[in-house]
Order: sequence, then C-alpha cells, then structure tokens
Amino acid sequence: MEFRSKLIATLRAIRPVLDVPGVLVVGSEVPNLVQPEAASTLVVSQDVDIAVPVESLAEVRDRLGSLSGLRRSNEEPSVWVPESPDLIEVNFVGMDRSIRDPSETYAIEDPDLPLLVFGPLGILVPAGRVPVEDLEVPVPSTASLLLEKLLTDRSAQKGARDLLVAAGLLSLLDHDGEQEFVRLYRTLPDEMRHDVRSNITVLSLMESLPGMPDPKPVRDRLAALLRLLECTEASSQ
Repeated sequence: MEFRSKLIATLRAIRPVLDVPGVLVVGSEVPNLVQPEAASTLVVSQDVDIAVPVESLAEVRDRLGSLSGLRRSNEEPSVWVPESPDLIEVNFVGMDRSIRDPSETYAIEDPDLPLLVFGPLGILVPAGRVPVEDLEVPVPSTASLLLEKLLTDRSAQKGARDLLVAAGLLSLLDHDGEQEFVRLYRTLPDEMRHDVRSNITVLSLMESLPGMPDPKPVRDRLAALLRLLECTEASSQ
C-alpha cells in the first residue's frame, strides 16, 4: 500500500479527534498534505503528529474511544500504533498558546492521554482546513510551521529531518507568508532568533536525503530570508 493511501487512511481513522476545535496536524506530514492533491511525495517519517491544545485535552480524550484501527502504545501512552499495515503511527503532543517563552516545555500527566507540551508549538497559527479527498484536515500556517521547524534543537537525524521539512515549507511560502514569518520571528527572544538564523545557515549547507525535501532549489531563498532577518535585527537596534 503506497504511503499516501496509508496517510489518508490514518487521517480518516482519527477524524473524530481532527474535528475538535484547535487540534492541528503538525510536523513532517504537513508539506505532503498541502502539495497539490496531497501528493505525499515526501516520505520523511512514518507517523502523523497531532497537536492538542491543552484546553482541549478533555474533549480529545473523550473521543479516543472512537478511533478505529489504532490502539494506545503500552510503552508510550501518547502514541497510538496501527493494528493494520494500512495505517501509520499517530503521535499526540501538547500545544499551549499561553506560553510566552517558546523554550518552555512541560508534561501533562493525564491517565488516558499524557502529553509533552512543546513550547515552540505555541507559535503555530491555525490556517483553516486543507481538503484531502473526503477529509478537511486542520493545519497551521506555512509561515508558523516553518518558524517552528527552524527552532529545532534536536540533533542527528531528527534535527536534520526538521530542517529538511523546513526546506519543503519554504518552497511553499508566498510573499504574505514571508511577512507573517518575519512578524512571528520578531516575537521571539534574542537567543531563539539567533537559533533560527543559525539553523537557516545549517540548512543552506545541507545535502538532500532520499524521500526528504531537497534544500538545493531553495538555497537562494534561504540566503534572501537570512538577509531579511539580519536587516530586521539591524533595524531593531
């Protein structure tokens, strides 16, 4: 079964959760979903990340019993694993928009759906729903997800994956999205703005990997984005 079919089948299986206001599909699958006709050509990872607003945890938890073809992992209760080879894994993560410092991370010890709340997810801006066959999938704006990926502090393969996903997102960013990106960037603390610029530099030097977005076609845009951010820094001093 091709990856696109597995991805869409998994989204159908978790549709009750996707209908909860504020819930977003985030992470590496978003570039796949916003490709024309959700082409899903970038098999970056074999899972779907679902961001749950902390204020919606109870409603999401109440709908877990409606999920079909998935069960909670015994090892990681925030992960739901497929009972069929036709589905892929689903990871639930917490999102708290009240966090003022994106470096903040904390845990919610819920007996049914414990969540690790990642501070950078708090900067994500909902962008409506993307039509994918018979589904309407809630996703964040390209600009906010790009910024969240460029805030990665992960190393090795996971860090590289975040940055290559950022390359895919940058290729989808229009002029309005670029302005949104800069506006969100300005809200970050100094140290995190430095991290964003550093990760842009790292990404501009990376090579492509099989199944992942290729950074080479967007190197000019990366250079232009870095110059724009540096000008933003200079004008704020």
